[in-house]
Amino acid sequence: MDDEILDMMVPETGTEDTQERQADFVDDNGRELYEHFRFVADPGQQMLRVDKFLTDRLERTSRNRVQQAADAGCVIVNGKAVKSSYKVKPGDRVSVVMDRPRYDYEIVAEDIPLDIVYEDDYVLVVNKPAGLVVHPGHGNWTGTLVNALAWHFRDNDNYDVNDPRLGLVHRIDKDTSGLLVVAKTPEAKTDLGRQFFNKTTRREYVAMVWGSMQEPSGTITGNIGRNPKNALQMAVMQDPTKGKHAVTHYSVLEDFGYVSIVKCVLETGRTHQIRVHFQHQGHPLFNDERYGGDRVLKGTPTAKYKQFVENCFSLCPRQALHARTLGFRHPHTRREMDFEAPIPRDMSELFDKWRAFRSTT
Repeated sequence: MDDEILDMMVPETGTEDTQERQADFVDDNGRELYEHFRFVADPGQQMLRVDKFLTDRLERTSRNRVQQAADAGCVIVNGKAVKSSYKVKPGDRVSVVMDRPRYDYEIVAEDIPLDIVYEDDYVLVVNKPAGLVVHPGHGNWTGTLVNALAWHFRDNDNYDVNDPRLGLVHRIDKDTSGLLVVAKTPEAKTDLGRQFFNKTTRREYVAMVWGSMQEPSGTITGNIGRNPKNALQMAVMQDPTKGKHAVTHYSVLEDFGYVSIVKCVLETGRTHQIRVHFQHQGHPLFNDERYGGDRVLKGTPTAKYKQFVENCFSLCPRQALHARTLGFRHPHTRREMDFEAPIPRDMSELFDKWRAFRSTT
């Protein structure tokens, strides 16, 4: 059984662009949850606590684990989260849910290089490059960060990459680079998951956006949900009763007129949040194809300028977004830890190119 079932599930900083499966449940805190196990109580089912009901049906699962899952809101009966004391009745539909889709196959270890920033017996912090999908999914069954972790831990008898009690605590998009934390024990994952859920972690992103922001710093607020006109996009909902509450704080680091470098701090972590919020403000991320940032949006469209922008797109062939810092309380030592990943080469060269352009105009 999964301690992602058991952990406090974490709102993501974004799901993979190749994984667009809709969540099976969304709880009151906006967590997207996916069904991993489902049982329907027989017509002759005697009244039985749900923790005992599930323990009898799930292999290698303790009653304490099921109780933790229920406490985390990950035991669902007839579409609603229940406590472990709930009494199962005939016909009840009992589900166990997690924060990622179920793997329906064995994860294959692949020798993919990892940029490991920190590792001890409890956690691993990795700097993910742009272009690397985090979790296997439709269209990307191999070549993912999870496959790379399987290789890294291949000689560690205590780490099973197929055991969702261990592993990644959060995600970033395929074409976003930056820091992620991996839990190496069930206890570490539970603790880190709770920190993300309670918003006590520290995450800072750096991005390049089109145009100049009206204010040098500010806060973007707007519920985010699936775009009804394009299933591959998220969007800020006009109806305040729809979507999930989302808050992004930003400050401008450099303003080049046609584009700006901004620092972003997430108060919430919705799918594509930074990309959607800035697109909604009229400032899509530079070269963000999905949200319209992959064409000339600012500046005089002369042939020379268009060629300059095209060269910039070639230099950084993805959305210019990097998860630069990550901070959390160590799940074992309780010490506060902060990590930083330098701006990757493609974005660094992109920034320099715009600085040089600005100095000549």
